Amino acid sequence: MPVADLALLTEAARAAGRIALDYWRRAPEAWDKPDGTGPVSEADLAVNAMLMADLRGARPGYGWLSEESPDDAARLAAARTFIIDPIDGTRAFIAGEPAFAHSLAVAEAGRIIAAVVHLPALDRLYAAAAGGPALCNGAPIRAAATSAPDGASVLTARANLAPEHWTGAAPPALRRLFRPSLAYRLCLVAEGAADAMLALGPVWEWDLAAGDLIARRAGAHVTDRHGAPIRYNAPHPQSRGALAAAPALHGALIGRLRG
Repeated sequence: MPVADLALLTEAARAAGRIALDYWRRAPEAWDKPDGTGPVSEADLAVNAMLMADLRGARPGYGWLSEESPDDAARLAAARTFIIDPIDGTRAFIAGEPAFAHSLAVAEAGRIIAAVVHLPALDRLYAAAAGGPALCNGAPIRAAATSAPDGASVLTARANLAPEHWTGAAPPALRRLFRPSLAYRLCLVAEGAADAMLALGPVWEWDLAAGDLIARRAGAHVTDRHGAPIRYNAPHPQSRGALAAAPALHGALIGRLRG
């Protein structure tokens, strides 16, 4: 069944990309959400509506958790739940930048079993199913085997390298990178383009879910910022930060982060 769900997510992600590109760099209407969680555009809502119709139409028994839909507690009783970010990196999308993504996942018993992250403007589609390989555009990908923090490349916000977050200080030769989509950051770790991804503040499940499975199937270790597994489809769908890296590097970074 994860393979069938993966095929469904892949088809839906490609359809999402076609919708998004119809709005991209065409001055889509956008506004700030009233809860202060950031901007949203008419493209986010159009993609969300299509995904909800197509995915729930194909799997009516699955729960639904999306950044752009009101939360429905009925998902907590569902055996499987879609976890969706219609457009991850909305600010970049509105600005006409290409590094936005569609993040689609299926959770079962707290774990992700099928996942797709699609970047239509970059023509990249990352995918994985439980027990299978991590893929980019159909080709297998593998996380880097970096073990030492010093010199490692880490996708993270600049504020996360402030001394108060680290025992002593952040690794002195750590190389900071950044991309606006958190899902894309996880996929860059999965393909070895970066050694780690670090988020210290609370992270919504829809930002993490798909990239989590893709990174893990590529050989990375993915946890919250304290090293604990992330459980999905939680009543309050946020994790305590996130860290993804090769196992040895992951352990070394956890050991240097303050609790």
